[in-house]
Amino acid sequence: MGSPFMLKMRISLKPFTPFPHQGSSAVTLLSVCKPSQLPLSVRFLCSRDPNPKGQQAHSKNNGQGVVKKSTTTSRTEGSWNDGGTGRGKTSTVRQSPIFPKSVFAAGMAKRTAEMLMKKSAVVSQDQNVHVAEPEGMTTRRAAKMQPPDRPLSAAEWKAMKESLGNSERFGTGMMSALYSSGADLDIAKSLLTFVAMETGTLSYELLLRYLTLCVSGGHDNEVFDVYNIMLGSFPSLETGASSLFIKSFGRTARWREAVNILHRLKKIFTPSQRNYSDVISAAMLHGDTTTAWALYDELIEKGLSPIQETWDALFKGHSSTYEEEGKEAQTMSQSEIQERLLGILLFMRINQIYPQHSLASSIKTWFESLTGENWTGSWTDTTPKGVCRCCGSALESIQLTQEEYHQLKHRVMSDIIEGKDVFNKTTPEELEKFKAFVKKKPTFDVVVDGLNVANFSKDKSKMSEMLLAVVSELEHQGLSVLVLGRKHMLRPSRSWERHNMDLIRQKAHCFFTDNISEDDPFLLYATLHSGDHCKFVSRDLMRDHKACLPDGAARQLFFKWQRGHQLVVDGFVALGRRVRFQSIPSYDTIVQSTADSWHLPYDDTDDRCTYEVPQRWLCLFKKH
Repeated sequence: MGSPFMLKMRISLKPFTPFPHQGSSAVTLLSVCKPSQLPLSVRFLCSRDPNPKGQQAHSKNNGQGVVKKSTTTSRTEGSWNDGGTGRGKTSTVRQSPIFPKSVFAAGMAKRTAEMLMKKSAVVSQDQNVHVAEPEGMTTRRAAKMQPPDRPLSAAEWKAMKESLGNSERFGTGMMSALYSSGADLDIAKSLLTFVAMETGTLSYELLLRYLTLCVSGGHDNEVFDVYNIMLGSFPSLETGASSLFIKSFGRTARWREAVNILHRLKKIFTPSQRNYSDVISAAMLHGDTTTAWALYDELIEKGLSPIQETWDALFKGHSSTYEEEGKEAQTMSQSEIQERLLGILLFMRINQIYPQHSLASSIKTWFESLTGENWTGSWTDTTPKGVCRCCGSALESIQLTQEEYHQLKHRVMSDIIEGKDVFNKTTPEELEKFKAFVKKKPTFDVVVDGLNVANFSKDKSKMSEMLLAVVSELEHQGLSVLVLGRKHMLRPSRSWERHNMDLIRQKAHCFFTDNISEDDPFLLYATLHSGDHCKFVSRDLMRDHKACLPDGAARQLFFKWQRGHQLVVDGFVALGRRVRFQSIPSYDTIVQSTADSWHLPYDDTDDRCTYEVPQRWLCLFKKH
């Protein structure tokens, strides 16, 4: 890079966001050395960027995970009123037998989307669909920064910059490209040297992106250097830099400095769950259980839900004895530790949280490490009737208790059916007319969302035929059926044949709303009004309506009721063939325990949507 040289520059130290630190505002003389000596050589070549992009640079390290989680599908089978036989209210709905599909089974949404994409691709190929690239796309792709595979000299960096349009943001853009490609640290150092030599300064944003690269690559000694540079050059550090420093310091012998950074952050705003997790994990790693649990309690008190890594650190930390060199003495009794960790499992139960496989493994190890308690853990699934295949215990029923049912019915009536938004899709007069209609009828066994079921047919000329097939199947089983439809379905058309609609009206009670009305409030009202035995048929997952409930407990209760009462047509309905419905499980998928067992449903893949439940279980059984 050439011999060292001297540069004069003024360091800009404008006020910034959290948290304040004393920095120098004097004019500083400094020298820039060879790339191998960076970042120490650019210790004072830093200037505050008026609009830092710290949050964006840190997104890979501080983002919250898990939108989707999943497990493999296992056998589930549900029956009418828990397997009753005969006809009428105790008859069994004809459902798929072994290994059925379910809209609530983990991974079903992903598999359905993939199937539709494949079908769409075939259609596009058959139709010779060609999608042209947007104008200018080729040019932008050509101009995309391609990081070098070795450190470059200042002249080489300058030539590359000029070839890419001589952008003022070349340095930050290239540093991002180096991070994305996992480039060698020496290449990033040579880039810093070039920017320092060319501009006489290093911006906050550029250093932040370099810091991100160092933290992701595990270059903690370099992080310490950047920490000293930024503290000495800038009056404050925003959330992105602070989170990165917490993460890096927390995995080293200087982990207590991460605790100090966290405490400084708390003076300005509430740190993230990831911030807490990094420090709690560091404390547990070094045997300081007092600090770890104090921060965990603080996390809960602030209303934050811990991330899985936090729980994993707590269970792993308490599975060891801390006799290794450098670890602090245990400060909590065995009984206190056990109470705290079992409290985590109860938290998962209350909030319907499913541990990932790695966390479930740590929980299993902790149970098996308990002295004198003789716990053993196994990975398993359940029988269709909800019996653990490992220990033979029956899992909790999916059916609501009488108290839960009345509580849910009240909340749905007040927050969904009579909520402030319902009349955007219907009128008070129509809703009252429907309530009067329901009260005059005997209780229903099944409520059918007519339009939703009919639309399951891809052939629009078969919509009324599809609905008739479903209604006929339910009527054949001796069930009292209510069909909800819209008034346009009564007008003869290619989709709605008069003969089919007449047969439907003979086989079931029917109520047809105005064409602008939304069916779901009527569906929920009729189903809940008829009693806990009543099921409903629809492919609508009711996510918008569940979201109308004001608290998590009510939403979880709604989801439990929905999984135990929603019937979905299984597969395609062939002419002259019996209609099958996807199986309804007889058991609840939730963390549960008895005096000598724990059963934890866990995620072992990455394709479970939030409205789906795992199919695999961890069975923890105490041998006597």
